Amino acid sequence: MNFDGILFFPVTPFDASGAVDHELLASHVSRGVEEGAGGVFPACGTGEFHALSTAEAAAVVRTAVSSVAGAVPVVAGTGGPLGHALETARAAADAGADALLALPPYLVGGPQEGLVAYVEAIAAASDLPVIVYHRANAQFTPESMRRLAENPRIVGFKDGTGDIGTTQLIVRAIADAGRDDFAFFNGLLTAELTQAAYRGIGVPLYSSAAFAMAPEVANAYYRAYVEHDEERRLALLDAFYTPLVALRDETPGFGVSLIKAGLRLSGQAVGGVRAPLVDPTADQERRLAAILDAGRALL
Repeated sequence: MNFDGILFFPVTPFDASGAVDHELLASHVSRGVEEGAGGVFPACGTGEFHALSTAEAAAVVRTAVSSVAGAVPVVAGTGGPLGHALETARAAADAGADALLALPPYLVGGPQEGLVAYVEAIAAASDLPVIVYHRANAQFTPESMRRLAENPRIVGFKDGTGDIGTTQLIVRAIADAGRDDFAFFNGLLTAELTQAAYRGIGVPLYSSAAFAMAPEVANAYYRAYVEHDEERRLALLDAFYTPLVALRDETPGFGVSLIKAGLRLSGQAVGGVRAPLVDPTADQERRLAAILDAGRALL
């Protein structure tokens, strides 16, 4: 599966009653595609997959597929309890998604054999190709990823751990397995902060939550990144991404909450986040607005 551009993880907007606002979601996704997203990942981490029912996740994916209209790949989130993962995988296929992002299982830890079986069960639930999300209680060894790479329907690897050494070994293990069609990308929070290092180990793609709220800033960073314009890339890193990360780290879950707050600051009524996440305080929103202004001032 080929991606050309920033990987866009849209939020899931909620209306005043707490229901998914599909009209606003369609607009949000369409804008991301117009801004040059290389792929759209609905109902994933930034889209609050953890807080969506199976029916809601399926409806979110359906709206995203309709809005994208075939312009770029649509990769739907799945995962959590195995039964839920299989249901959301099938529902995403029925909704027209192009692939699945397999998030970690719910709560429990398992040995490598069990983690491999979990991903293989998701892959067998539909005809969609699967990208493995390596993080939290689903961390794979190079040998486990080599085994998964034997399945032609496993087509990608997303690192969410920040362990550069292990990720490098996984990249090499999959290459040694003869797979030259794998998509590797950096899935850390605010991935722009670490992407220069990931590029050096053969992971050229990254997910950008910031793109969802400030696509013009995220695109400026991406252009500097692909053009090796280090002066401009570092200027954006210093003025925008570094203070954004500092604010993000003040409260658990702000990797999502700040994105929704940034969209609200721009006049998009996407609603707040669902529990257990919390929304920023008024002071934190004020500081976020200043960070957004600083990033846009460099454009």
